[in-house]
Amino acid sequence: MANQPLHLFDAVGVELEYMIVDDQQLNVSPITDRLFESFAGKIVSDIEHGDIDWSNELVAHVVELKTAQPASSLDGLAEVFQKHVQTIDGKLKGLGARLLPSAMHPWMDPVQEMHLWPHDYSEIYAAFNRIFDCRGHGWANLQSMHLNLPFCGDAKPNDEFGRLHAAIRLVLPLLPAIAASSPMMDGRVTGLMDNRLEVYRTNARRLKSVVGRVIPEPVFTRDDYQRQIFDPMFKEIAPHDPDGVLRDEFLNARGAIARFGRGSIEIRVIDIQECPAVDLAVAQATVAVLKSLVAEQWSSLTDQQSMPVEPLHDVFLATLRDADEAVISDTAYLKLLGWHGGNSVRAIDLWSDLISRCGVSVAQDSAGTDPLQTILEHGPLARRLTNRLTIEPSRKELLTVYRDLADCLAVGRVFKAT
Repeated sequence: MANQPLHLFDAVGVELEYMIVDDQQLNVSPITDRLFESFAGKIVSDIEHGDIDWSNELVAHVVELKTAQPASSLDGLAEVFQKHVQTIDGKLKGLGARLLPSAMHPWMDPVQEMHLWPHDYSEIYAAFNRIFDCRGHGWANLQSMHLNLPFCGDAKPNDEFGRLHAAIRLVLPLLPAIAASSPMMDGRVTGLMDNRLEVYRTNARRLKSVVGRVIPEPVFTRDDYQRQIFDPMFKEIAPHDPDGVLRDEFLNARGAIARFGRGSIEIRVIDIQECPAVDLAVAQATVAVLKSLVAEQWSSLTDQQSMPVEPLHDVFLATLRDADEAVISDTAYLKLLGWHGGNSVRAIDLWSDLISRCGVSVAQDSAGTDPLQTILEHGPLARRLTNRLTIEPSRKELLTVYRDLADCLAVGRVFKAT
């Protein structure tokens, strides 16, 4: 995350991805290069703009905003990101386009509309496309928030990597319950609250070691991570990537990936929300729970590290499908999180309890609304979107709802359920 070593929770890195759409019909618009050219005077892959950098992604209709350096605190970041959103929207207006939030475009046809980024780093994207065929939702139509949390070393007695990785593995399955924002795909409400994660977990099925079970294996040292995750992954892809273009940490597509070169773990299962105020509220809740777990407030490190993949994967599939309404009944898992309210609990009620115990406090949106309270009372964005839509919405209906969603991003307000 930085040149100097950072210890647990010393800082945080945040990345927010948004799709670019035309401002009339909201169809995907692959003009990220033109956006950057309008700002920099030439086509570039990164723009340094104060505390926030802009960069391209795999496909040409996505722009990523990220903290230029690790931030010492999440406080105030929502306002900083919001200003950059508004700057970008201002530039896009001159190109007949705008930013659209939520983790998947609701009616994009990726087979017809996928355009790879053709400029810098295009050889990496071309390699991904050649091996995995990126003409699918799992590559071409998914936007998320990434949280990067630092660690310094994996040796005892501090064992920072092992402590952080153990805590993150426990929190990952719960995150769709408050962060799901992709209930639509191919123009229809699918019945899943988090379609992004559904397509994400199968996008590299040709080489299963790349994603694994999304929930990382219980490995807590760099050497074990190398043996159990990196080595099998690099071995499996080698026949398809003889030049070693993808032989790097970034090939790992689990829900949280260790970036030993940066001294950080990157969390990747959080759908992008309707505006930065909500993204950063979700981030605040996530970090608060992780801090409590790392501090062993509710369970010992030994117990946390003993949790295998399968029960965590089961919880993940439940929240991917039902988000806030998912019922969690694994008592061993609940015990690790300090739940004492019975043998089962709705995911949103567990989150309410965790947020209360951790004393999470977040900034309000531009209308004075508490984003976390909205999620706890009315569900994540996916739930609120489906409450506004019929089962088979017309394009006119979709345009009305998703224009409102784009307006939420433009002004920094929470999307209302009704």
